[in-house]
Amino acid sequence: MRSGVFLALVGLLALAGCRPAAPAHYVPSEQVSALSPELQKQIEQILRKNCGTPAAPLLLGSDRNDNASFRRHLQHGAAVYAERCLACHGVTGDGNGPAAAFLQPRPRDYRRGIFKFTSTPYGAKPRREDLERTIRRGITGTSMPSFALLPDEDVQAVVDYVLALAMRGELEILLASTAESEDELDPDMVPDLVAGVPEFWNAAGDEVVLPAVAMPPFSEETVAAGKEAFLTKGCSKCHGEDGRGLTEDNVGTDAWGFSTRAADLTSGMLRGGRRPLDIYRRISSGINGTPMPSFHDALADNPETIWKLAHYVLSVSNRRREGILPSEVHATPAQAETVESTAPTETTTSSEEVTPVNEEATPSSEPAPSDVTEPASAAPPAAEPSE
Repeated sequence: MRSGVFLALVGLLALAGCRPAAPAHYVPSEQVSALSPELQKQIEQILRKNCGTPAAPLLLGSDRNDNASFRRHLQHGAAVYAERCLACHGVTGDGNGPAAAFLQPRPRDYRRGIFKFTSTPYGAKPRREDLERTIRRGITGTSMPSFALLPDEDVQAVVDYVLALAMRGELEILLASTAESEDELDPDMVPDLVAGVPEFWNAAGDEVVLPAVAMPPFSEETVAAGKEAFLTKGCSKCHGEDGRGLTEDNVGTDAWGFSTRAADLTSGMLRGGRRPLDIYRRISSGINGTPMPSFHDALADNPETIWKLAHYVLSVSNRRREGILPSEVHATPAQAETVESTAPTETTTSSEEVTPVNEEATPSSEPAPSDVTEPASAAPPAAEPSE
C-alpha cells in the first residue's frame, strides 16, 4: 500500500512538473454545487467573509481574527497544512486530496466536525489537545504519520488551521441544508448559523472524560475479570471471543458513508492509543462517527469494569503479532510492564488532566455523559472500526 501511494505521488509530481502552483481555493461541497447559482454565490460569500481563504484564513467566530499576530499564525498553519496535509486531506479539508484515492482507510473529511479519537464524551467536539496529540503521534494502522519532529510552532499553527477548516465545513453544511430546505437563504438567519458552530467547539475544552475510579493494579485477576466482561457485555459480538473481529456482526457504516469493520484487537494496532487511559476512553465514550457505542451508561454502576476491560484489551493487543492466537489470556510480566509504562500517570499534553494510577480518582465535574452519549443498551455492540 505504501509503495503504491509513493508511486502515485511521484506520478502526480511528474505531471505537475516545474509549473508554478496555482493559488489554492476552497472547493464547494457536492451539496452546495447542487444548489442554484444564486444560492451557491451567496454561500460562497458568507464563507469567505467568516472563514477567509487559504491565503488569508479566519477562525470562525474568534475575536482573535482582529489580531494581526493571530492572522499570521493561521497563515503559517495554512502553509504547514499545504506542505504536510493537503495531499491527503485536500485544500478544503474534505479528505479528497490528490493521494486520497490511493489510501485505505481514506483520509479524514473534516467538514462534519467529527473526530474519532478524543478525550471528550461521545458526540462532543474534540479538544484542541486531541488534535495536537493525533498530529504528533499519528494513527497506527493508517496512512496518518507521526509529525513528532515538527517544531511546536508548526504544530500549534496547523492545529488551529484544521480547526478553522472543520468549522468552515460545518458552517457550509448548515448553510447548504438551510438553503436546500427553504429554497432560499434568509440573510437574517445567517448570524445565528454563524454563531452556533463555534459554541460546541468552545465547550469541548471543559468536557474531558476522566475515569470515575482509579485504575486497579494490572494482574491476572483484572485481566480475567475483563475477559468475562468482554464476553458478557456485548464486546465479543463484534470483536469476537478472541478479539480478532472475525464475526458476522462487525460490519457497519461510519458517519462519512464508508463501510467499516470492528477492529482486530490482537493486531497490535490500537488506533486510539495504547495507554490504559486511551482504552478506557474508547470503551467509556465510544468512537465518534462509527458504530462503536459509549458504555458509560451501561457500566455506570461498576466503572472499575471499564479498567478491567482495558486490561484485557491490552493483554490480547499483540497476540496476533506474537503468533499465539487463539489461547488463554494471561497477564505476562511483559504485558504488565507495558501497562505500567503506559499507565495514566503521564501527562500527554500540557493541559490534560490524568487520573493517577492507584490513587483515589476525583469524579469528573463535567456535564453528565448521559446528555451526550447513546444508551449502550440501545446501541450496537462494541466495535472499533477502522480509522
